Amino acid sequence: MPSPRPRPPRPGPRRHTAAVAVALALVATVGGTGSAAPEGTASPAGLREAMFVGNNWDGTADVIASQGDFHRIGRLNVIPDKEQRLREIYLNPVKLAFFLGVRNGPGEGHDQFVDDMYATPDGSAMVVSRPSFADVVSLDLRTGRVNWRFPVAGYRADHMAVSPDGTRVAVSASTANTVHVLDITTGRELGSFKTGDKPHENVFTSDGLLWNMSIGEVTTALDAPWLDWTKGDRRITVVDSRTFETVRVIDMRGRLDAFGRGDLSDAVRPLVFTPDEKKLYFQVSFLNGFLEYDIATDRITRVKALPGNPATDPDRTTWVNDSRHHGLSMSPDGTKLCVAGTMDDYATVVDRATLQEGPLVEASKPYWATVSGDGRSCVVSESGADRVTAIDFATGQRVASVDVGDHPQRVRLARIPADWTGANGS
Repeated sequence: MPSPRPRPPRPGPRRHTAAVAVALALVATVGGTGSAAPEGTASPAGLREAMFVGNNWDGTADVIASQGDFHRIGRLNVIPDKEQRLREIYLNPVKLAFFLGVRNGPGEGHDQFVDDMYATPDGSAMVVSRPSFADVVSLDLRTGRVNWRFPVAGYRADHMAVSPDGTRVAVSASTANTVHVLDITTGRELGSFKTGDKPHENVFTSDGLLWNMSIGEVTTALDAPWLDWTKGDRRITVVDSRTFETVRVIDMRGRLDAFGRGDLSDAVRPLVFTPDEKKLYFQVSFLNGFLEYDIATDRITRVKALPGNPATDPDRTTWVNDSRHHGLSMSPDGTKLCVAGTMDDYATVVDRATLQEGPLVEASKPYWATVSGDGRSCVVSESGADRVTAIDFATGQRVASVDVGDHPQRVRLARIPADWTGANGS
């Protein structure tokens, strides 16, 4: 267990201005883990594999090597149209209220300019969801210019996922309880579907389904276990990824109760499927650990509690957006899980068979976990230290770290032009 140490300032109990309170009241009434290409496949001629790192508070995305030393290749400004977007917001009182609500709620006092990113199949563009601007944009990697823009329903864009063939991108419109599915090249909407309150994570599976996890309200201070009912309608919505018809709804509340863990939240946060897609592992609000769910039998089968850091404030209202641990990935062979212990300031590799954790690797507010291009490492974003760290799946030890921009969150595999070193306009 990392020894107690001075920690970066944490946000105190959430206090809101009148404008923010209006925004949050409006929110209350209205709520992927795919990679750019299959692991181990060669990049097409003229392209190379890389990783996109979204620097949420900066409004930039760093492009880093996908393995080895994970060195930084270049940087892209993801808000080249910032002045135009801000003019629109300031002239619309409702948009302004939500904009301030994002800043003072999930943004922890900062604007959220980049949540998620993927590359187009030809590697020419980065597609980005921008929470504070409530949109998805495609940015030309050569020029940095906006190719297309899609305003989402409501007032905030969130997590995305890309389809297995790389041609479609799903984005959560968190205040509208809606997921949009777009053509990744043109930005044309192909369809949409309704979800529970505050749709969050999206995952495409190989059987033609799209899974969405709604997490409910995470910005209030009503965080005591007995007030869990105030958090809203939280559920997994599974749809046909072509017709967008709902094929299954999973409310983890009943499954948790049947497992004897009625004390846990049913807000499903990051999750990961096994390679055969028969089981999934997921994090929930406030839990320092994760759960195992068998899809065929529709049962929670195991829970893993991970160590708490003695320095972690026990006041749940200080935990970022109800997260205790936020970030989960799995080694390509399905034998190891990698967990980002967000509020406990560590990441660790867990043996999937025994659920025994490995070394606790010190990390500052790690916010996401993914898999390196060669499949050997877990890659976590250290949002409190503005860096990305790779941890070897085999040894559980840190193997590399690279500095990035302000408050990195999502990290995604991508393919970019082989000679790319940065956009001309960045």
